[in-house]
Amino acid sequence: MALAVDAGNSKTDVAVVAEDGTVLGTARGGGFQPPVVGVETAVDSLAEIVGRACAEAGAPAEFEVVAACLANADLPVEEAELKAALEARGWSRSVHVHNDTFALLRAGIDEPRGVAVVCGAGINCVGMLPDGRTARFPAIGKISGDWGGGGGLADEALWFAARAEDGRGEPTELMRTLPGHFGLPTMYALIEALHLGRIAPERKHELTPVLFRTSAAGDPVAEALVDRLADEVVALASVALGRLGLLDEAAPVVLGGSVLAARHPRLDATIAELLAAKAPKAVIGVVTAPPVLGAGLLALDAWGAGPEAAARLRERYEA
Repeated sequence: MALAVDAGNSKTDVAVVAEDGTVLGTARGGGFQPPVVGVETAVDSLAEIVGRACAEAGAPAEFEVVAACLANADLPVEEAELKAALEARGWSRSVHVHNDTFALLRAGIDEPRGVAVVCGAGINCVGMLPDGRTARFPAIGKISGDWGGGGGLADEALWFAARAEDGRGEPTELMRTLPGHFGLPTMYALIEALHLGRIAPERKHELTPVLFRTSAAGDPVAEALVDRLADEVVALASVALGRLGLLDEAAPVVLGGSVLAARHPRLDATIAELLAAKAPKAVIGVVTAPPVLGAGLLALDAWGAGPEAAARLRERYEA
């Protein structure tokens, strides 16, 4: 058996997979956040989810290979620490730890070759080649040069809306649509509610779809934010393609995460236009299948399973 893990910030999916690609057991749990709770506590929580998947499969937690695609495995030193923690569980002598963006990439391609950009709560990009070479970014926030993601977009929208209302910035409908989402009359009321905790900070992510609706209605400030996100996506993708020598090849560029999978017309069109200028042969695809599919395919790759097994696993998750 193989163990496939896709552990994101908000949820974790686990699958126990046979060598022929049959899914024997699955389980879902909460987010994987070692920076918040510590590595051992995070892995303890993961072990509970793995235990439920094994119970469904009717088998002990003993695997030929483990492929774990983990949020917060952003730096090689973090991957090494998490790999050691998983190896200590005794699940397998073949443990492979990847950043969770690799699960999205592998889910969107038929062979380990291409680039993926994920934009959900945050933004990240990875690329890989069949020979094992990869391209990636630290992706740990502004200190590593990142811009965008659902959380970042919400913060930018709030900044422009606040300045529009008090006169420091240019007019934008965001000053009405953002507080209106929470049934509030003004940006001042929204700022107060967020500052005093009457609206939980994690609810700010609800404002990202509001930004896109305001953009679709023709607001110039909202449109500019959407266009900047497109530029960031293309900057990540084109740099990763260049590092892997794929800029002039018909290489897949896989897009995923809640923001990119929502298929906002202006965002999609601008990404396509900008990427065509930098990588004219790139082939854009959008992944909507669960990323645990990609973790499972990586496990089968490491196990040396054939294409029939990959096709069976893909059919299970794409049906």
